Amino acid sequence: MACLQDARAMTQRGTLREGYTTGSCAAAGAKAAAMALCGSPVPAMVEIPLRNGGRAQLPVTDITLNDAYATASVVKDSGDDPDITNGVTVITTVAWALDGDIGFSAGDGVGTVTKKGLSVAPGEPAINPGPREMIRAAVREVTQRPVRVTVSIPGGVELAQKTFNPRLGIAGGLSVLGTTGIVRPYSHPALRESLKCALNVALAGGLKHVVFTAGNIGTNAAVKKLGATPEKIVEVSNEWGYMLDLLADYDIEGLLAVGHPGKLVKLAGGEWDTHSSRSGSAMPYVMDTARKTLGVTPPPSNTVEGIIESFEGAQRLALGNALAQDVATAIAKRTKGKFTVCAALVNMKGEVTGLCGNIVEWL
Repeated sequence: MACLQDARAMTQRGTLREGYTTGSCAAAGAKAAAMALCGSPVPAMVEIPLRNGGRAQLPVTDITLNDAYATASVVKDSGDDPDITNGVTVITTVAWALDGDIGFSAGDGVGTVTKKGLSVAPGEPAINPGPREMIRAAVREVTQRPVRVTVSIPGGVELAQKTFNPRLGIAGGLSVLGTTGIVRPYSHPALRESLKCALNVALAGGLKHVVFTAGNIGTNAAVKKLGATPEKIVEVSNEWGYMLDLLADYDIEGLLAVGHPGKLVKLAGGEWDTHSSRSGSAMPYVMDTARKTLGVTPPPSNTVEGIIESFEGAQRLALGNALAQDVATAIAKRTKGKFTVCAALVNMKGEVTGLCGNIVEWL
């Protein structure tokens, strides 16, 4: 049976407490509002499905209702992660629609995408695909009628100025984010101890070829696109330097690094803690590599993925492979050439956009 988590007693990872993403808060609010709109009683704790197959319970407050719409609020608890949105109130309104499925709107404090290169098209509210999926699943547990969901975060306009959103072309507020629905705390001694344990478990069976990923995007691509077996995969989060230094002390024959170029290319530039608050953008490195590899300057873009996807066919592949080569070379240098290093870059859709090395040993 899938694990049921309670927001009042979230899972402990060592001494660190997990939290919930803005997307989970919006999904819980959406389900509560849909229940109220349908005339059902709304409990103090609303249960929602998570994208990993589990379920979670989040507290909802301030339910308001009229004939056309209902609104519910959830206060975000990010656990022990230093999240800028910890403590914000996520207000979700659900209104009946005349037709269609589930539409999304940006309320106060939630931004709108204005430029290409992100996972949401220009003109759309900055509610990422993962949260949209969670909201849709939560609402559909209540009603099959067409609805419009509006997400608001009071104070989001001011908070967004402390994020990358203005540079990414997201105007008017914050993004509603989340991949799994869970916020896992990063860059803490307890996390490093957990990562070390994960590595020990992976290698306990005598594995000689290991896969390092930054998280869900890399892990899913490693399994579904590259055919890597799950027992060989260790999610290292942003702790690449720490985990590579550990790995150098083990008797292995090869490492495959898989992840989004926005993260992995930072390694080629000498950034070994890839958290956005402790490392620079990979964009300058990608731009420079494009000029060196293709002999052209890419058109302006707000994201690494946007730069790569501005090219097509052979040019895009050549740029991706060159970046993957640089990542593999940097890792090999860091680990003093003690084992073979391969690298695969994947975009937000999980598609391989760059590859270096023969990955057959990881299958």
